[in-house]
Amino acid sequence: MARFKSGDKSPHSKIVFQHPAKPSPNPLPEGEGQITTKNDIFLDAMTLLILNHSEVEQLLPMNECITVMEEAFTALARDEFHQPLRTITKPPHVKGVMALMPTFRAGETPLFGLKAICVFPGNAEIGKDAHQGGVILFDGVNGEPLAMVNASAITAIRTAAVSGLATRLLAREDAGDLAIIGAGVQARTHLAAIACVRKLKRIRIAARRFESAKLFVKEMQNQSSCPIEPVEANEAAVRGADIIVTVTTTREPVVNREWVSPGAHLNAVGTYSFNAREIDTATMKAASLFVDRRESALNEAGDYLIAAKEGAFGPDHIRAELSEVITGAHPGRTSPGEITIFKSLGLAMEDLAAATYCFRKARQENRGTWVDF
Repeated sequence: MARFKSGDKSPHSKIVFQHPAKPSPNPLPEGEGQITTKNDIFLDAMTLLILNHSEVEQLLPMNECITVMEEAFTALARDEFHQPLRTITKPPHVKGVMALMPTFRAGETPLFGLKAICVFPGNAEIGKDAHQGGVILFDGVNGEPLAMVNASAITAIRTAAVSGLATRLLAREDAGDLAIIGAGVQARTHLAAIACVRKLKRIRIAARRFESAKLFVKEMQNQSSCPIEPVEANEAAVRGADIIVTVTTTREPVVNREWVSPGAHLNAVGTYSFNAREIDTATMKAASLFVDRRESALNEAGDYLIAAKEGAFGPDHIRAELSEVITGAHPGRTSPGEITIFKSLGLAMEDLAAATYCFRKARQENRGTWVDF
């Protein structure tokens, strides 16, 4: 049995910025990342491919992941995915949670995927990613496990890639003034993702601790073609921005309506539970709201649910799912002055799509480690 282990590198390795990605009516042409035949994926029984953090980073550049996510959401619109809600386990007196995110993709090469991930928001204080876990790929015909892929890297890249896709679809074409609230792993990957889809002119970063914002600038400035400015207050970051990204672990709003300019686009990413939010009610009410999936938003999105509970709006306030904008079923932004919000909760099908892409590319490039299982 062949074994191969690629050279490790730091999990905090540099993110390479690409030029803005152009929309494509056929985002994954034959031979460029799609699984096209059974021979592409089914291997000898009882062998498992392990892909570590650095290998995932190498296999899944941001611009490629944005294309992979576009193809996945297009497949979601075709009802190719079975996508149940995530299950979250939160024991009392524990400072983290475990989430189980299963999914299934039909087609010529059916696949099951399961992301098992622990989320510990305090990990940033000890220099670790808040997300720790693995994505497991299974043969959809006989259930055999095919691969175990590092979930920290998959989550960091695919989450930002979906925000990049939403920004490409919903932000104004001339948008280039970026505000990021939060200075952790997701802030770094989101900077790379937004740079793939819009030409940035100015970037401001705010965080709970100003020292974190300054460290972000120190680490990321040489990877950006425009200035990155650390600011001490969220308001100072948001005012005048036309693209706003919130990637925090807060339970209370970090964006207020009076700070948000007409025509701005917001990616609300950080919260994923019914009782936590990053965006205040007034902004949610004033904006056109787009989501990754309605069912998830109506059950898990505190940004939506808290405002709805306050009587600001009902389910009809959700304009469309991202897949509906991609396929043209919904026009997306309809005017330059419209405020748009993409509420990202993260879907298991995103993990399955990203992990599948890494799996196929790793086989082509002889990456990763094969083990008996």
